[in-house]
This record gives sequence, structure tokens and C-alpha cells, in this order.
Amino acid sequence: MAVTSLFVTEETGVGLAEVDMCTFEINIKYELIPTIVCSACFLFGLIYSFFGYRCFKMVMFFSGFMFSSAAVLLVYHNEPMLDIKLGTETKAGIGLGVGVLCGLMTMLVSTLGLLLSGLQLGILLCLAILVVIGQFHSLTPVWVPLSAVMAASIVSAVFTLQWQKLFTIIYTSVFGATTVMLCVDYLLGTFMLPDQVYDMLCQVAPRQLCWFNWAITGIWPVMSLIGVLVQWRFTARGFSHTEAAHKKHKKHGKKLRYREPRRRPQSHRRRRPPPLKRYAGDVLAPSYLQSLKERQMETGSSTSSVSTNTHTLIDFDFETGSMVPLTAASPVFTV
Repeated sequence: MAVTSLFVTEETGVGLAEVDMCTFEINIKYELIPTIVCSACFLFGLIYSFFGYRCFKMVMFFSGFMFSSAAVLLVYHNEPMLDIKLGTETKAGIGLGVGVLCGLMTMLVSTLGLLLSGLQLGILLCLAILVVIGQFHSLTPVWVPLSAVMAASIVSAVFTLQWQKLFTIIYTSVFGATTVMLCVDYLLGTFMLPDQVYDMLCQVAPRQLCWFNWAITGIWPVMSLIGVLVQWRFTARGFSHTEAAHKKHKKHGKKLRYREPRRRPQSHRRRRPPPLKRYAGDVLAPSYLQSLKERQMETGSSTSSVSTNTHTLIDFDFETGSMVPLTAASPVFTV
């Protein structure tokens, strides 16, 4: 993206004298890929500002992703030899891998995600205040802004862990407003606000902000306040990330409770005896046996004659029945 100078120069006698008129001129040739990325970030910032708490898991993921990616970039900046030896694709792959890994950790462990969100909230608030103060007063030595940023981030992290919903709403609104402000700053061709932070940390005299820079900077507090009000009154009302996690855990517990219990394998099974073979007519009714016995007593016939003629074996055990078939073993024929 080619940007024309925003400062008007006038020729005076022997040379050129730079006159800070802060005339706002837009003469930009937008490149395709940076413009698409900037537009996506702009939409992402709007979602963060007005629906951030509703997308709690997404917020926790991007908190870890951005924090770890920024740490990798800082390592590359502080180690020039490492930056030279590694190629662009290698550096991008390492940063992406570390960012995704840390993002998954912060998404699964909400306490870690809230801690990093609180740190980022304190850093954003402190840097914004220091940039404004740096336009009127010198922030030297370098440990003054660094100490202020560190103290603000720690305090904000503690408050975020204590009041999770409130400070998560504040964090998402502030971060979304910051993203929108930087995208507008880039699309208008200035992109001067990141340079202000860099100059402040490098102990370089910052350039004075013009009226349009102040107008772009004013997007940040206005949109942050609107985002907090919209989320607190509408989008985040009646929703809690702790209750959602509790309901999910309770639902999963009910599923496990209603699941049929598994049968435990028996360590020792008793071996049952094989079933006895029986034939038709083996089990005789007690009443039939009693009537048969009475009939034999009345006729006076002996049991031996009965067994001689028919060779029939009868078991008078009423409970178990006969174990021998009631059939004629050798039929008798008379001539």
C-alpha cells in the first residue's frame, strides 16, 4: 500500500522547510491480500466488541494464540541471528504451531485463558494511556513505562480471575475496539499509532499526532464503552460460562448414569450337571400310581406276575419319577 505524505512542504529561498499543517489527503493504492486481512480483522473486532462473551471458548482460544504468537515474534526480534538463519516459511510455521498449541490449552483450561486475557487487558489499557501521556510529557527512563505496563497487567489479571464475567466483557470490548481502530488507521493510510508505541518503548521522541490521528484514536474509548454496555445489557445477559460448563458436565453425568451397567465376567462358574435323558411317559402322576396299586391289591395279582408278563419296571418315587422306560423289553407270544 503506497501512502502519500501527510505533511505539506513549502519552498523557502535556499531549501525546503517542513511545515506541519496536518493536511489529510488519501491517495492509496491498496494491495489485495493486506486489504482482505484488514477487512477480516475489522469484522473480527466487531464480533469481539458486541458478542465476545457469548463466544467465550473462541475468546479463550485467541487469547492464548495471540499471546504466544507475540512472544515468538519478540524472540525473533531480540535474536537477529535466529531471524536470519530461519526462513520466512519456517518462522511462520513455528509461530502458527506454538500459537495453536497455546490456544488449545487456554480454551480447555479456562483459568489459564482468563489469566492471559487479564494480562492483555492491562497491557492494552496501560499502553493507550501512556501513548496519550507521551504526547505531553517525556516517559524516561525506559523502566517507567515498562513498570507501569507490568503492574497494570498483573492487577488486571487478578481482577479478571476474581470477577470473571465483568472483566471478560471489558476485555472483549477493549480488544475489539483496539482491532477496529488499528484497521481504520491502516485503511486510511496513516498507521501511525503502532509507531507511537514503538517510539515510546525505544525511548525515541514520538511524533506529534494530528487531528485525524486523534479522531482515529477516539474510536477506541467510544467503541469500548458501547461494547461493554451492549454486552452487559443484551448479548451477555442471562448467560454465564460457568453455568454452561456445569450444565454440560451434568448432562454428561446423566448419560453415564442411564447407561446400562456392564456385566462383570464371572471369575468362577459352577459346572452344571448334564441334563438327564427322559422318554415319553417317564414321569407318572402320583394319582395314577396310587390307583394302579389299589387295583393290584383288589385283584390279588402279585407284582411278580405283572413284571413277568410285561417286564415293566415302575419307580414309585413320586417326586423324581421313573428313570427307566416303561416299555416291554421282551414281548410274550402265546401259541
